[in-house]
Amino acid sequence: MTQLGVGIIGCGNISKAYLTLAPIFKSLKLVAVADLNMDNANARAAEFDVRADTVEDILKASDVDVIVNLTIPDAHFAVTKSILEAGKHSYSEKPLVLTLEEGQILRDLAASKNLRVGSAPDTFLGGAHQQARAAIDGGQTGKIIGGTCHVMGHGMEAWHPNPDFFFKPGGGPVLDMGPYYVTNLIQLIGPVKSVAALANKTFPTRTIGNGPRDGEVIPVDVATNIHALLEFENGAAVTMGASWDVWTNKHTNMELYGEDASIFVPDPNFFGGDVEIGGQDRDIKVLDTWDHPFGVNNFEDNSKANYRCAGLADMAAAIAEGRDHRCNVDVAVHATDVMTSILKSGEERRFITLSTTCERPAALSPDEARALLA
Repeated sequence: MTQLGVGIIGCGNISKAYLTLAPIFKSLKLVAVADLNMDNANARAAEFDVRADTVEDILKASDVDVIVNLTIPDAHFAVTKSILEAGKHSYSEKPLVLTLEEGQILRDLAASKNLRVGSAPDTFLGGAHQQARAAIDGGQTGKIIGGTCHVMGHGMEAWHPNPDFFFKPGGGPVLDMGPYYVTNLIQLIGPVKSVAALANKTFPTRTIGNGPRDGEVIPVDVATNIHALLEFENGAAVTMGASWDVWTNKHTNMELYGEDASIFVPDPNFFGGDVEIGGQDRDIKVLDTWDHPFGVNNFEDNSKANYRCAGLADMAAAIAEGRDHRCNVDVAVHATDVMTSILKSGEERRFITLSTTCERPAALSPDEARALLA
């Protein structure tokens, strides 16, 4: 398989995961990193034995075929646009963009240049979520008619040293954590038809609880407590709760209800976990262990599965094979439409019909996943 030379713009916290995990995929060759702060770029380059470039130089680098955009969300559109204008494929951390219009601009620009745009999250390619997909597609649940999903906690200020952007426009639980949930729902059920939501914020400020700014108070400028209804094109109705105003809760991450059985899906923020199913006998059972490589615990203390870069590796393979990649721009733009429409509905207190749709990304079988690994 032809390797793509990979560059990274943005050397913050998330870059370590990409730099650590990219080498496990055979289609990816790490080449260079860049950051507006060259100290950050030099530190990451030394840590992972790659070249440190300026942002201008990495966009011109002849050995870089695809650039991963790991900047803050508010910069995603401008940076991805500059990558495409430089003639390189782009893969962005989530969310791809903060408005539907920005997503459509990137999609059209990429098409005009015959380039690919990919976007996290790729956690839906994990073993657990692909096992749930196989169970649904295999008829174990019957048609999905409804469900619930919840991502609830108390925000990032306790552990993140610079959490400001989480509470500014473009932040909040829907745009920050919502991509994991919405994208997984799209791959499991299909595209969304309409949404409605209630949204507010409980706390006007947050206090940083970590690092050199410990104790500093920052403002909250976005909704942090959102309750939404999602109507899918297949007719399913799913309740989504997304809140950073909650200290504790007992909601499961994701439950989908089929005509024949219910399926319980683990946290879409991670690749692995147990999938449970319960049918007419009311007996909920864990599905048998599935031999999917992206469900195997492999990270840090070996307590979880982390295959970040799987979506990037699949995009590289798709370019070589002439097929569509799974974390593609149409899925990312539709997910953006879903999330921004939820926020708009919360502001305007009305149902919103989405203006976009997409195909479900192709399932990723165990053998197809193994083929991506070095």
